[in-house]
Amino acid sequence: MKIDFEKMGGLIPAIIQDSATSKVLMLGFMNEEAYAKTKETGMVTFFSRTKNRLWTKGETSGNFLKLVQMLVDCDNDTLLIKAIPAGPVCHTGKDTCFGEKNREDVMFLKFLQDFIEQRRQEMPEGSYTTSLFNKGVNRMAQKVGEEAVETVIEATNGTEEGFIYEASDLVYHLIVLLTSKGLRLEDLARELKKRHKG
Repeated sequence: MKIDFEKMGGLIPAIIQDSATSKVLMLGFMNEEAYAKTKETGMVTFFSRTKNRLWTKGETSGNFLKLVQMLVDCDNDTLLIKAIPAGPVCHTGKDTCFGEKNREDVMFLKFLQDFIEQRRQEMPEGSYTTSLFNKGVNRMAQKVGEEAVETVIEATNGTEEGFIYEASDLVYHLIVLLTSKGLRLEDLARELKKRHKG
């Protein structure tokens, strides 16, 4: 889709969302040049109406926004930019310009699966995740079983800290197995939602 900068007088709103937590971080404005620079550098760049120039978020604070994805709305005149913030986004030092804390820890699971999928595609040497993919689905499934047993042992005879540790290993290995089968955590969420009677 082509973005209609002219329709909006040369500037379009750009909503910035944390790609890991889905929190809305801020709103800025982009002209065609800022949009092109964001795509080229991978760092979110705006047109500053007060400074009357391009402004890369973080150029003075170091709290850059690393571009993950840009989406255009149905009218071709607003952007949704998913990014990874390098620190607090607001000039006041708050996580977001709306005063919210940018901590939705459960959303990290989605980010983790995206990272695991990237490992599956790139297969970098020396990565534990790469080694699991290299060993195949049988080994991945076996690891899920082993981690499930260790989780049960910690739940019944261990400590809370040990239980959390082993349960985290179980979830990680389950995500690797899901990814190897071309499935997502969202598929599990849909299945559980279907079963839920409310």
